[in-house]
Amino acid sequence: MFKRLLLWALGLAMLLAIAAIIGLHFAGGALQAKVVEALGPDSEIGEIKLGWSAIEVTNLRIKGPKGWPTDDALRAERIIIEPDVRALLSANIHIHKITVQGAYLSIWRTANGKVRLLPSLLERAKTAASGDNASSPSTALQVVIDRIALEHGAVDSYDSSIRRPAHKLQLTDANIKLDDLHLPALNNKSELDATATIKGTRRDGSAKIGGWMIFADQDSDLTTTLRGVDLISLQPYLIKASETGVKHGTMDLDLKSAIAKRHLHAPGTITLTDLELTAGGGAWSTFMGMPRDVVINGMKDQSGKIALKFTLDGNLDDPHFSLNENMTKRIGAGLAEGLGVSVKGLAEGVGKTIGKLFGQ
Repeated sequence: MFKRLLLWALGLAMLLAIAAIIGLHFAGGALQAKVVEALGPDSEIGEIKLGWSAIEVTNLRIKGPKGWPTDDALRAERIIIEPDVRALLSANIHIHKITVQGAYLSIWRTANGKVRLLPSLLERAKTAASGDNASSPSTALQVVIDRIALEHGAVDSYDSSIRRPAHKLQLTDANIKLDDLHLPALNNKSELDATATIKGTRRDGSAKIGGWMIFADQDSDLTTTLRGVDLISLQPYLIKASETGVKHGTMDLDLKSAIAKRHLHAPGTITLTDLELTAGGGAWSTFMGMPRDVVINGMKDQSGKIALKFTLDGNLDDPHFSLNENMTKRIGAGLAEGLGVSVKGLAEGVGKTIGKLFGQ
């Protein structure tokens, strides 16, 4: 889910690069008409201002298409594009910096796991690029962006792959710096530094992502750090619908993820603090695959805090590899290990419980 921040940065990079290219070739009312045409029929722009050293776009909006989980796919209060004036006469475009202020983005992960963002722009561009008249990489207009800076943005992530209606996760005060983008190939390493606040039911947590990514093939080396995240907002990712829920608790995460040739390797540690589960569920009630009472008593023994080690490993192109499922299994195994419960001991405990229920 936090990787969707990277997708946000990529989507805005491509969007703003298009706006920058058009802005360097048109002026006045014609410029605004061309930008709207490039962004698609669902886009709106308040105003475009041409300065000596920058182009300013205000009140940009791209509506969500039919079936989208919310009204807007993208909003931005202010976009400042600073081109390299010396490169204006060259065949390619060089942009020193794009600053986006007051941005909002909605991301939708569909029931089949596909992540969609800015469909009227990116999906239309992908379709056009795969057509018979698509330009080859060698003839396409080359755009180099030194830095994209997103300031105080917000993201709503809707996930239909884990439940319906889609689970909504809100990120606020998002600040992202993405360096060295080469469009349209996107086959170089782009440095990323991102921070955000993760909204929770009882409290807000923080997220930080740093490292590099090659967007063309998704190779990456990233460090993700979460602190004080409300477990209630994340429980659809951690437990099954049939399991007991979370009443209170927070989670810290330290994850070092690397993707090379579509293979993911990501060792990490999750720390649960002050976990309190909802009441009820009976003798069969479980949490992350373990009996509810075992978890509660184990957390008490750990003074309300326990660290779980796990490793995500698999081929992203393997149809049997599910990141959600693997995350749940790995964390569940880490929980059992952290509480000192062996698989054999757990099986024996469950057997004794069944025996008592039937008077044996």
